[in-house]
Amino acid sequence: MNNRNDDGGAREVLDTLVIGGGQAGLAMGHYLKRQDRRFLILDANPRIGDAWRQRWDTLRLFTPAKYDGLPGLPFPGDRLSFPTKDELADYLEAYAATFDLPVRSGIRVERLWREQGRYVAASDGRRWEASNVVVATGCTQAPRLPDFAAELAPSINQLHSSEYRNPGQLQDGRVLIVGLGNSGAEIALEVSRTHPTVIAGKPGGELPVRHGRAAARFALPVVRFLGLHVLTLDTPIGRKAAPHKLSHADPLIRTKSKDLAAAGVEFVPRVTGVKDGQPVVAGSPLDDVSNVIWCTGYRESFDWIEPRVFDGGGRPRQHRGVATDVPGLFFLGEEFMYAAASATLPGSCRDARYLAGKIPAAG
Repeated sequence: MNNRNDDGGAREVLDTLVIGGGQAGLAMGHYLKRQDRRFLILDANPRIGDAWRQRWDTLRLFTPAKYDGLPGLPFPGDRLSFPTKDELADYLEAYAATFDLPVRSGIRVERLWREQGRYVAASDGRRWEASNVVVATGCTQAPRLPDFAAELAPSINQLHSSEYRNPGQLQDGRVLIVGLGNSGAEIALEVSRTHPTVIAGKPGGELPVRHGRAAARFALPVVRFLGLHVLTLDTPIGRKAAPHKLSHADPLIRTKSKDLAAAGVEFVPRVTGVKDGQPVVAGSPLDDVSNVIWCTGYRESFDWIEPRVFDGGGRPRQHRGVATDVPGLFFLGEEFMYAAASATLPGSCRDARYLAGKIPAAG
């Protein structure tokens, strides 16, 4: 249904609006289409899959292709291979076309609120009304940087991992990687081939087997099972694990500490501040740093949602993605939304199937 607002702007009335057209939003779209819903998927990126295309050039998935498909369309190619980020992006684009999902790209929702029993989403003078809204914007919305990053000397080239593409972006000289999670480890290994590299932080553990085809065949199915079915908010062990996972880096999967050491990467304690324009570690400035890559993760950003359904840490108050404070509002693709794997491709698909069964029909 298309109408006009009182001010003459365009208005669409829907059963369900999905905000976010990444893997989680597309999986939800698949299930909504099977239910013959009147729905629409809005995505801020110009092209489906761009959230992956915009990552660093050599990024590969940690999950093998056999676990990377969305419902109804297996990921093509070698099932034990680890797709590149561009291969996944192209797959997502092909997935939307295959199932003729109603995705509108290049639309960033600026505001979402509830009015007269419906949700209203607005962007650039347009508005959409829906009985139900699924927020599937993912967990990489807003790069997290420490406040003291602004105090680094102007001569130091700073990038967040979301901005890093390849070593060609870096100045000559020493590179400091801040954060020893998977992104930090992979980027540090890459830049160490062309620059003296230092990495600050401690890993949150390491996968106890070598990542690769053998792991894809034997070890990763066990990891997947644990992440989907054991470490959940419905189990005591999952509830105990959730706060740690949300506040610590994931275990190193492909690039381990010994790989970095073998490549000549220097390890230092975490960065605690800035002094005289230089990053401080162990109480002293780290001299001769020409580049800093902040591999410090992301923060959730829901400032545009006006129903205040968030806890003190900014996370949605929900159970298995169903908002507990207001009807018709759902969340998908967030870290440990229900299980340790909720933000992964397999987890997003499982959660989308569950949520699709919880979305009521429009009255």
